[in-house]
Amino acid sequence: VQLQASGGGLVQAGGSLRLSCVAPGSSFSSYVMGWHRQSPGKERELVAYISTTSSTNYADSVKGRFTISRDGAKSTVYLQMDSLTSDDTGVYYCNAGFVFRRYDPLFWGQGTLVTVSS
Repeated sequence: VQLQASGGGLVQAGGSLRLSCVAPGSSFSSYVMGWHRQSPGKERELVAYISTTSSTNYADSVKGRFTISRDGAKSTVYLQMDSLTSDDTGVYYCNAGFVFRRYDPLFWGQGTLVTVSS
């Protein structure tokens, strides 16, 4: 599965960005889709994931501010990010995988950089 992320950029604190990740091919609907991020000086962390039936899960740090969604017709997963803070700065990676006891990404995109200026 190839994943192509886009939408990162520079935004002021309090602003919004929407990330997109295209997963071309017929297998998109079979995978749980998620976003991780790698912030400076921190370990990579799971931000959110969405199941094949569109149930969603979020890290506590982004609940109420970020929204993950998926569009099967476009084989695309989105991450709408609102009320951004400097803590949200980092490289965001989309991924595809499965959930057993937890979300386990199998395929990763190239990452898109989000920079939030305070």
